[in-house]
Amino acid sequence: MYCSTCGDERVFEQPPCPDGHGAECPERACVECGTAVLVGLPPVTAAARESAPSGESAPSGETARAPRRAETVRAVA
Repeated sequence: MYCSTCGDERVFEQPPCPDGHGAECPERACVECGTAVLVGLPPVTAAARESAPSGESAPSGETARAPRRAETVRAVA
């Protein structure tokens, strides 16, 4: 994977996860410099489901859809 700090391809490993994600933790760290990156989407935890406002529970088994932007908003890279 490319490391923006090292400026080259480096090996990344999954560090121990203090957030309780276990093997599903999206965080990876460069073995050379320690720069952390997230891969994929963070998993939804029970705490996140409990803190969601009423009627906005996290989907179970379905892919959540991102909210649509207004037609006048452009994404800039």
